[in-house]
Amino acid sequence: MTDSHWTVGPDGAGARLDKFLAAADRLGSRGRAVAALERGKVFLNGVEAAPSNAATHLAAGDLVRVWMDRPGSARRRPGAIARRDLGIIFEDDALVVLNKPAGLLAVPLERRSGAPSAYDRILDHLRSRGKARPLVVHRIDRDTSGLVVFARNARAQHVLKDQFRQHEPERVYRAVVYGHPDPPEGTWRDHLAWHPAALIQKKANARDRGAREAISDYRVIETLRGASLVEVRLQTGKQNQKRIQAQLRGHSLVGERRYVPETEQPRPIPFPRQALHAYRLAFRHPIDDRLLQFEAPLPDDLVNLIARLRRR
Repeated sequence: MTDSHWTVGPDGAGARLDKFLAAADRLGSRGRAVAALERGKVFLNGVEAAPSNAATHLAAGDLVRVWMDRPGSARRRPGAIARRDLGIIFEDDALVVLNKPAGLLAVPLERRSGAPSAYDRILDHLRSRGKARPLVVHRIDRDTSGLVVFARNARAQHVLKDQFRQHEPERVYRAVVYGHPDPPEGTWRDHLAWHPAALIQKKANARDRGAREAISDYRVIETLRGASLVEVRLQTGKQNQKRIQAQLRGHSLVGERRYVPETEQPRPIPFPRQALHAYRLAFRHPIDDRLLQFEAPLPDDLVNLIARLRRR
């Protein structure tokens, strides 16, 4: 096999890219699939797939190509390693999707001058290749891990920001919260107002100046000892929305420092940050309008936290 193409059918929709490639009638094993990704031999919809794209879930109609004898691909490609180290899981001429680690700002903040950010990392990455600077589309909190998208040009930024303003993208978070939400799934609806001096959201009356409606769907994934692993799907996207809505219902995030109950938890669970991860992000490509879907697995600190709470 030197150059093979497959169009994803209904049976393959939802499969991970690496598992799709590992099928017996394609590359035949996951090891061969991983090696092909590491050596820059795999393309998804015409864009080179990095090793970090292995977990990308395919959609019906996606075009997967394996170019086995691609010139210069006999060894692992340095560029692919660099993208993986940066946390980049998708990149083309219009946008960059990053799996941001906790503790790193998404974009530089004036009040935190000199603090490192995901934006700065992508800027250095693009400059090293003679490319234009990234453009901000949205952001997540410094101590929240997970998916963030940046635009590569003004047209893409305009289209993507408009999608986010219209609440079109699918934005799904996973969090560990105190207690056990009852019922185990439902919808949180609040009116919130941002207080710029305190830099926090506060519960507001619908008639209050600056009040905005905040809506989130939640469901309990797993009940733990003293806590729960929950999934939160945003219908709106207000700053710190998930954190304050959980706190308002007596289920503050484990590790939360800003939105905490008036009385502290009787037995706080040690964790150095809010236990929140931007797990899934889906939106329409700003140029060709195809649906892009990404998932970022839980980072090690959250995996270890959940394991610890299972044993308690």
